[in-house]
Order: sequence, then C-alpha cells, then structure tokens
Amino acid sequence: MRWLGCHRLGPIWKALLVFVAIAFTGQLLGFFNKSWMQQERPRSVFPLSSEDAHGSPNGPCRPHTHVMFLKTHKTASSTVLNMLYRFGEERGLRFALPLGYQFGYPLLFNAHRVKGYRGPRVLEFNIIGNHMRYNKPEVEKVMPADTFYFSIVRDPVALAESSYAYYKAVAPAFKRAKGLGDFANDPRRYYDPRLRNNHYARNLLWFDFGLDHNANYTAGLAHRGEAEIRKSFNLILLSEYFDQSMVLLRHALCWPLDAVVSFSLNARQPKPADGGSWGSKANLGAALALTDEQRLKLRDWNALDWHLYLAFNRTFWEEVDRFGRVRMEAEVILLRTRREVLARVCLRDGGKPVEAGRIRDKTIRPFQSGLVKILGYELHPGLDNSTRQACLRMIRPEIQYKDLLDAQQFPRAQPPPGAAIAAGAAAPVRREPLAPKIGDQLGGNSIERDWDGTRLGRNVSLPVRERDGKDRFR
Repeated sequence: MRWLGCHRLGPIWKALLVFVAIAFTGQLLGFFNKSWMQQERPRSVFPLSSEDAHGSPNGPCRPHTHVMFLKTHKTASSTVLNMLYRFGEERGLRFALPLGYQFGYPLLFNAHRVKGYRGPRVLEFNIIGNHMRYNKPEVEKVMPADTFYFSIVRDPVALAESSYAYYKAVAPAFKRAKGLGDFANDPRRYYDPRLRNNHYARNLLWFDFGLDHNANYTAGLAHRGEAEIRKSFNLILLSEYFDQSMVLLRHALCWPLDAVVSFSLNARQPKPADGGSWGSKANLGAALALTDEQRLKLRDWNALDWHLYLAFNRTFWEEVDRFGRVRMEAEVILLRTRREVLARVCLRDGGKPVEAGRIRDKTIRPFQSGLVKILGYELHPGLDNSTRQACLRMIRPEIQYKDLLDAQQFPRAQPPPGAAIAAGAAAPVRREPLAPKIGDQLGGNSIERDWDGTRLGRNVSLPVRERDGKDRFR
C-alpha cells in the first residue's frame, strides 16, 4: 500500500478506501446491489446471469434443465424439492406433476400418473421430483434421455427416528409400539408386511428406490441393489452433510449459487413447546429415546438401508476428494454466508423457523402431521414486491408450491385437492390413519390414493394402465 501513499491520506480518504473494499467484497458475495444505499433488496434471489452459474470443476458449462430427483422420505428432501421448484418456476420450465401430491405412492411409479402425460416424447418435461417409488422404465418414458438423476440418503437410525415421529399414526407397526426403543427391541412383534404404510417402518430408502424392502439381507442382494441404483443415478447426496451436498449438486448441474441456497423446510419441532406429554404416558423425548444397543438393532432391522448408506457415504467423500477438500470448505463458507444474508433480508424472528400457528399468512403455513409440530417461516413486513416474491419462493411449503405450479401449467383445470390450503384455509391435521382395508394393500386391486387419503383421479389424456412391473430382487 506504500505506493498509494496511504500514510499521507487523511481520515476521510482512509475511511473511503475501507468503504470501497467492503463494498467490493459484498459484490463478490452478492450482498449488495446498485441501490443498496436506498436499502432496496435485490430484484431476485436467483440472478439469471451466467456469471455465478459458471464455476463447475470442468470450467464454463450450461445449466442442466432436465433433472430427476428421487425424493426419499425424511432426508431433507422437501428442502431439495423447493430448490427445484424455484429454479424451474423462475425459468419457465415444465414440471412433471402428480395428479395428487405423490405419484401413486406407495405403488411403483407409472408414467400415466403424470398430469398431462400423453405418451413418450409427446411433451417435454424438464423436472420431476415429487414423492414416488422409483421405477426406471416408467420414469424414462417421461424424462428426456439427457436427464440428470440424483437422490439423497440418510443414516437409517436417524431416518427411523424421524419416520417414527412423523408416521406414528400412519404406520401400524409404529402405532402399536410404546416408543421407538420398544419397537427396536423386537420389530417383528409389531411389524406385519401385509399392512398398508408399514413400509415406513423398515428399509424405507430401499423401498423408495423401488426395491423389495422385506427381503432378508444377504451380501449379494445388497450389492445388486446398490449396483442398480448406481446405474440409474448420477449423484447420491448425504442428508447429514447437506451443505457439502449442495456444493456438489450445484457444480454437477452448473447452477448459480442462489439456486442451492435454502432454508430448512418441513423441519419438526424438537419437543413440544409447552412441555406437554404425548399419549398421556411419556413425552416425545422418551418416545424417541434409544440406547446404543437399540441403535444397533435398528441398523440390523434396516440392514439393506444401512448397506446403501455406507456405500454411498464412501462414494460421496470420494466425490469431495475429487472436488478438493480446501475448495469444498471455501464453497461451504460461501453458501452459508449467503444463506445468512438472505435470512436477514427475508425472514422475521432472526431467520428461525416458527410454529405454523404463529405465521400470520395462512397460505404459507406448513401441513401438520405426526407427533411433533412442523415449522415454517414468516417474511419480513414491508419488502418490495420483487424481493417478497423471491423470498416467498424460498419458504413456500411443498403442498402449496405444488398447487401453484399446477395452476400455472393447467390454468383451465379444476383446482387440485390441496387448493384450499393454498387459498388460505388452515392445514388439516390427520390424527388417525386410514383404516387398513384389504383393497388398499399393495398387492390388491384398489382405489388409488395418496398417503394422506386423497383419492386420485385418472389422467384424462390416457387411461391409467395396470402395473406391468414387479418389485426387483424378490
């Protein structure tokens, strides 16, 4: 700095230099725009210029716009789906949307469950990501050949804890157990594979990938399932390392930084806010408490999922090593810093999620299910319209966002089943599961319903075909 003669500058000039340096740093991180002095927010949280989109490990690239995300359960997948919704909505991409809110889950995916589907290659779809039970041949009928396939997995013990809390009233095996520890001690005492929704209680990842989750574990079976998933998917992420996962995903898709900056959606409250009890016997903490021995038992009960998690954990860190550990650390810091900035711009309460009842805008209250409250966010009041719309995309719950996209793509269609929620009605709370019926079981002929009981209509373009595929590796 000697050549600048800083030692001769007065206090005003020194202050000016400091201000310029701070402003330049802010521009690199996207903190400020040209109207920062007027405290205006950026027009959009997704810059559409290619400046931020480049930075792939392979140099300049074009963003992927054909994307298939297998939305596995209880793995932070709702947050990932929100990213896909935002990216596609801002760019006018076409989504492959379900008739209800899931693609006939827990049945295997069928192309004719996509709203507006008229046959292979008749209409191009860009993004598909709602819950399904994966069925590769049927997905390939919907998505173009150059589609990027990815998914996300989670430690099966943590997944079991979340699944128990969320599906306690839905899965008969969980409903019968006094607590997750009680279930872990003797799962077969409570588990009946014939009952609807019991798939939530065993090898849920394996099930979502379209495999037989009730098969007894063998090394050969586990490796064949792993190999089949590897053939189908370009990238498998880890829920426990979400930010690192988003960095890998951003570079794989060649998307801008803001496309993978997110707020955690569909998060559950750790414990009842009022300190109350569940079931008038034990509080939630006791219901989910596990000993080390019970954790080992859950891994054994979910042995196929545990194999997948270990296998893709190794692959994940191999990807990180190829990317570069130092580079990864730098990009994670950048992503987290950007998230903090956008939280200050968008959110009330310091950016912390709040109970649905505290959210004044009923149209963005999250759907409630299970033992614990599902949290959401409130926007800062007084945001200019463009900033508010950009922030709203980041916090809009999954059900309402799907309804919005459905209305945009099918403006003449009847309102979807959840339109009342998006229109402002309070989200319903399902306290009891649907009574299991013989016709509702996976193997029987039945009226097709979503997980919450919504009756699915038929696609008006083509009749729904019967399942022609069988579960693999039986």
